[in-house]
Amino acid sequence: MRRLQPQPTLADQVYEAILSDITAGKFGHDARLIQEDLAESLGVSRQPVQQALLLLRNHGILRDAPGRGLMVAPLEAEFVRNLYEVRAVLDGLASGKAAERGREIAEKDGPSLIARGRAAVASGSISKMIGADMDFHFFLYALSHNPMIAETSLPHWSYLRRVMGEVLLHGETPAEIWDQHEAILNAVIAGDPQDAERLARDHIARASETLTARLPDDTGSESIAISKSRRARKGASASTKSLA
Repeated sequence: MRRLQPQPTLADQVYEAILSDITAGKFGHDARLIQEDLAESLGVSRQPVQQALLLLRNHGILRDAPGRGLMVAPLEAEFVRNLYEVRAVLDGLASGKAAERGREIAEKDGPSLIARGRAAVASGSISKMIGADMDFHFFLYALSHNPMIAETSLPHWSYLRRVMGEVLLHGETPAEIWDQHEAILNAVIAGDPQDAERLARDHIARASETLTARLPDDTGSESIAISKSRRARKGASASTKSLA
């Protein structure tokens, strides 16, 4: 019997729509996200909007605004740095194992992902670039044949998308990112796990350095980072598989 794929709920769809707008820079840091306004613009009732906003706040994407509503939470350098250190290890492991276990599939299907990524860059769409980026990294996770890599990284992907939006809007050029992706893929196809892991780690470290150099390194951010990390581990992202 064919297994049925779960369909996204209305709250999941609202979550995705709001997060996509945030990552594309459509909400400034001072902009308020008002439940009623979002419900009207999306053509839905207030309940799924309320559920989506609560999840976004719990995942550290939004924070309470003074008075009424929510606003986009600022990125803190310490939290981003810590998150990307973990991500570098996971992506390095995935790429190395992919070179050991998935060379044939990488050679067959990988070039089309690179082509899609470059097409997304040419389109100028932040949401398309992030979607193509995520697909590339989840492709490497799958090639590793270690399901724990994707499962471990999944709770952080909503926040990662927020970070990636900042990198794409203000950091490295998207073309450079896909040059790095192609180098990782070539190492995987060549069956060189050491080089694949090194390139993947360097790729993530470069994205981290590009962004954290722009962020204020608040000495009080450690407790905030711990709080966000705990919230992110609580539960699942809402349809986050939609990468840097």
